[in-house]
Order: sequence, then structure tokens, then C-alpha cells
Amino acid sequence: MSQGTADGACGASGVTRAEYCVIACAEAWRGAGEILASPMGLIPSLGARLARLTFAPDLLLTDGEALLVRPDGTPEGWLPYRQHLALVAGGRRHVMMGASQIDRYGNQNISCIGDWSAPRRQLLGVRGAPLNTLNNPTSYWIPRHSRRVFVERVDMVCGVGYDRAAGLGVTARFHRIPLVVSDLGVFDFATPDHSMRVASLHPGVSAEQLREATGFALAVPDEVPRTREPTGEELRLVREVLDPAGARAREVPEGVRG
Repeated sequence: MSQGTADGACGASGVTRAEYCVIACAEAWRGAGEILASPMGLIPSLGARLARLTFAPDLLLTDGEALLVRPDGTPEGWLPYRQHLALVAGGRRHVMMGASQIDRYGNQNISCIGDWSAPRRQLLGVRGAPLNTLNNPTSYWIPRHSRRVFVERVDMVCGVGYDRAAGLGVTARFHRIPLVVSDLGVFDFATPDHSMRVASLHPGVSAEQLREATGFALAVPDEVPRTREPTGEELRLVREVLDPAGARAREVPEGVRG
């Protein structure tokens, strides 16, 4: 599947696929206000830091341990674990997690592949996924969009999807999955049954390529928009301030991939 041009750019603009992914992740926090952003992974972290520097100045950033930090990584406050949990339980946090598997309703698996009683492969474990998905907005970042990840049915539910949340009543009143971002596009659940929908495709990706790489039927609008172009200032911040070493290209490389 073609994922970009040989010179590392998606189209004539010179913007790389990795940079479109950073922009897409940043958009998850647009209009969020003063909440804690908990991005997991390089591209989501760049996205959250970019959002803080541009259109979401009230966003709080965490180092993942005990501090609130500025976009350059310098500390600006203390965040003890007890307070972190209070933010989670009160919905004042938006986490962007990874997913080893995800299905059409947003059920996420990071625990095992195969039957949970005798898995073929043991992964991270459930971790904080149930608490995250039932108490605060939870988005997902998937750097390799494939049928192995976007599956008809996850082998174990860690993060709760819309179909399962519907049966939990008041327990799931704060359940929300704003976005799923992959190296092919952006997805939401703005459908009548809250099944996954294509919100935008990154430049260079076709709807047919997306269908081939997805293990279930996505809701695809008649006219699918492209992921928005970064502004000149956003590109400068990503390339010169946030990631001058170009680590983003290692997470989302250009060229041809199967």
C-alpha cells in the first residue's frame, strides 16, 4: 500500500504523513479548556504540546509521573498521584492511548491476543483502560493501521466501547471516545449506532486503501474530507521547536509499506 512519496512528503505541500498525524492528534484537544492532556506515545505528545502552544493555551500537560510541564518539558507544577486520580474520576482529563486491537464501537484491547485464558501473546495488561474510558474522554492513536488492529471483535475488552457502555447505565454517563487517529486517517463515532466513521483521510490515502486495511465495515461519507493542512507556524513549531531531531518520522515513516 502506498503511504507517501519517496522523498518523505505527502503531496506538493511538503508536509509529511507524520506531520499530518501530529496535527490530527492536536485537534483532539481543540476547545478542551483547562483539562489535563495525557498523551501516550511520541505523535500524541507532539500533538498535545502543539495544541498548548497554539489554539489550546489553557491545556495542562503531564510528564506521566508527578509533574505538570510546559511544552518544552520544564516543570510548571506538581501533580501528585492522588490529584491525578481525582482529575480522572472527575472527567478533567483527556487521555490518548494506544490500542493493540480496536473494533467498530471503540472497544480496545491492550492485554492479550487470543483466548484470554490461554493467550497466544501476552501484552501490557488491562492497566487503567476501564477507568479511563468510563470517567474521562479517551481517544486512541494507532501508528500502523491494519486488519490486525482494526478488528471485527477484540480478543479482550480493556477500554470500553459504545456498545458496551450503553448497557452500563449511569456508570457510563461520562463515557466518550472523541477520536481515533491512525497513520491513514481520523475516525469518530458520529453515527446513529456509534459505530466508527471516517472523519478525514490523510493526503495520499484513498477510501479503498482504507477499506482494505480495516477488518470491519467503516461508515464512509460520500465525500470524505482530507485531514487539515498545518499552518506555517505549526510546521515551524513541530520542525524547529518540538521535534527538531525528526523523531516523528521514525514512528510514521514515509514510503511503501505492506
